[in-house]
Amino acid sequence: MPSEIDERFMFIAYQLALKGYSEGGCPIGGVLVDSAGQVLGKGHNTLVQEGNPIVHGEMAALRDAGRMLNRHSTTMYTTLQPCFMCTGAIVQFGIPRVVIGDTVNSANDETLVFMRARGIEVTVLNSDVSKAARDCINLASRFKRERPDLWIEDWGGGTNPLLARPDRI
Repeated sequence: MPSEIDERFMFIAYQLALKGYSEGGCPIGGVLVDSAGQVLGKGHNTLVQEGNPIVHGEMAALRDAGRMLNRHSTTMYTTLQPCFMCTGAIVQFGIPRVVIGDTVNSANDETLVFMRARGIEVTVLNSDVSKAARDCINLASRFKRERPDLWIEDWGGGTNPLLARPDRI
């Protein structure tokens, strides 16, 4: 069973993802919480709403939290497995714990491996017992079917053609 705390904050992240979806955007939410259980920052992907490709759910939560001496006693809740940009920010700011609602709709586990290799505690909620995780998975799956163009755009536009040709690297 997921902890009641993880379930509660993932539900908040899910509600933010749902807000983004209802605005016509990508349904990815993030919440940054301190060790006392206080929400420091929250937000959702605003690729469509702001025309900004770098404000993913995690980045929106970090932006909302604002300046801090450090984030070394925080947890990032995210509805979808972080991309490498967001993973980089998590590592850069020393966020020690990440809770993820959906890894089903991600392409691979590279960012999970990357974070764990740097000592970050990564918890993937089990959708068999977590309603919040099921909701996250279902919403992202629905969005991928409805708006594959936005899904691909949000993940950087698909495979980088330069990386597909080793002679051009």
